[in-house]
Parts: sequence; structure tokens; C-alpha cells
Amino acid sequence: MSSVVECNSLEQTEKLAEKFADAVKNTGAFVCLYGDVGAGKTAFTRFVCKYLGIKEKVTSPSFVILNEYKSGILPVYHFDLYRLEKEGVSTISNELEEYSEGKILTFVEWAEFSDITLPFDKIEININYIDENKRQFNLSASGKKSESILKRL
Repeated sequence: MSSVVECNSLEQTEKLAEKFADAVKNTGAFVCLYGDVGAGKTAFTRFVCKYLGIKEKVTSPSFVILNEYKSGILPVYHFDLYRLEKEGVSTISNELEEYSEGKILTFVEWAEFSDITLPFDKIEININYIDENKRQFNLSASGKKSESILKRL
């Protein structure tokens, strides 16, 4: 299952994130985020966290690999694989599997840098930068849980 959503402003991106937060708040999800630098992966994550009631400041985990946010409706884990080499990713593959289970929300930026098999029930969001304000979100789901979430968007 897949869909494409065009957002012509930051406000529309925030509205999509609000719908996404509402769709995952009772189930959690494992989400792979793709897109060039500056496409909006962290901004989308920040907006989703806002609507899940996260109180902590949401920042890019580029240098720390993982940020954890536990003050909202459900725990949010935010990975960034950009700085890890294949060997580094392989050392956290079991952790990634653990972060795909239960009522939690896990975002993995730069999942394409991994050659490991990520959980089969996941949502993939490829964010295409069109111009300063416009983004195209290509969403796809694999697995019953993830397909159910996309249907609610």
C-alpha cells in the first residue's frame, strides 16, 4: 500500500504530521525516513512529536545516533544511521528489531545506509524537496499494522 501527499507549505507539513500522530497514537509504528539533507525528515519527526505531547526538545540525532523522548502519549525513539558505517549499523541491528515491537514509535533517518533487514512491518516515508516550502511525501506500508495506519491518513 502506498500514497503520495504534496505539502505546499510548512503548515501543510505540520497538518500531515498531526494526522500521522493521530494515526499512530494507539499502536505505535516503525518508520523509515528517506530524503536528501534538508528535505524535512527531522522537521516531520518534530511535528509528530508535538502532537504526541512530547515535551522534550526534538533535535536531529546525527551525532548521538539515538534520541529518546518519553514524555508524551507513547515513547518515541529517533535514530539516525547517516554517520554509521555498515559495521556500525550491524552492531545495532538487534536493537532496531527491539525498537520495532510494542506500542512505541520509532523513526529511523537514513535507513538506506543500512544493508540489514529492517522489520517487515514498517512505514517508509520518502520526502522529496521540491522547493523552499513544497515537499512531496511518498508513503508506503508493509505489514498489516502499517497498512492500517496509512489507511487512517
